[in-house]
Amino acid sequence: MKFKKTYSYALWSAVYLTLLSVIIAAISYFLIIQHFGISIIIIAIIILFITTFFITQYRAEHFIYRRLKKIYEEVSILDINDLRKDSATTDIEKLSKSMQKFVEGKRLEIKNLTERDSFRRDFLGNVAHELKTPLFTVQGYILTLIEGAVNDKEVRTKYLERANKGVERLVAVTNDLDMIAKLETDGLKINIEIFNILELTQNVFDLLEMKAKKRNIILKFDKVYEFPVFVQGDIEKIEQVLINLIVNSIKYGKPNGTSIVGVDNYNKNKFIIKIIDNGEGIQQKHISRLFERFYRVDQSRSREQGGSGLGLSIVKHIIEAHDETILLKSIYGEGSEFSFTLEKAK
Repeated sequence: MKFKKTYSYALWSAVYLTLLSVIIAAISYFLIIQHFGISIIIIAIIILFITTFFITQYRAEHFIYRRLKKIYEEVSILDINDLRKDSATTDIEKLSKSMQKFVEGKRLEIKNLTERDSFRRDFLGNVAHELKTPLFTVQGYILTLIEGAVNDKEVRTKYLERANKGVERLVAVTNDLDMIAKLETDGLKINIEIFNILELTQNVFDLLEMKAKKRNIILKFDKVYEFPVFVQGDIEKIEQVLINLIVNSIKYGKPNGTSIVGVDNYNKNKFIIKIIDNGEGIQQKHISRLFERFYRVDQSRSREQGGSGLGLSIVKHIIEAHDETILLKSIYGEGSEFSFTLEKAK
């Protein structure tokens, strides 16, 4: 059985004090032995040893407890209620580990609070920036119309169309912000069902056909699939993922290029869905941050292409809510491949 170091401390203290007492007692030995005998001396030594041991143990722990209590009272980040009297001990190794664990916990807590505060400031700044541009645009066109341009039918139509585009961007940003807020506060409710991922992808192709034609980009599969590919997941959420990724490939793909979707086996239980473009690609330094909210590789081009800057962040949340993985491979100057896994239908 391994004794605490505090017992070793008290033990040796008791030995030293007992020896000292024995030396003192020896001086009067010959006086006492004549009246009580040697047995009373042995009993007295044992009683003295035991008493000294427990007194030393109590005093040592009480001494350290009082010192720790003073530290807790003086250090603002420590809560005196967290200190238990039975945890104060002369076992310095145990005490040191306990304090290290406590300090590490507080350090991580402070770090998380600092990161959250920094993120909150960045988030508010990004939201203000995203909303400010379309608001000022809409306001400018409306003021121009109020000042007299409304009487010119051609100018009026043109300015109203441009103002409408600004409003559409505001609506897109607001909707994406609302979705992000729901994803991070209430969590995302997933309704699992079995569906054909090829059919869903074709529906998205049809939905985005006009957007792709404006840049002469062809939407297609990587090969001819002879049979349906059934997966399980939330069909509406996965459709949103496909829309966001394919829109992204259209925006940043090369004009007259292609956006290709492929489905392959990932392992025996999962498929991997790939969205590949032959656009400009992404530099390695940007890849690790690409799924952050409002992060843009090219600020000027991103503003020109529109969007809220939240699309990839939403994709990441949806895929992770399915307990799946999203991957990104890109060669700068050649193109990018976004991919995510989905469970095979059972």
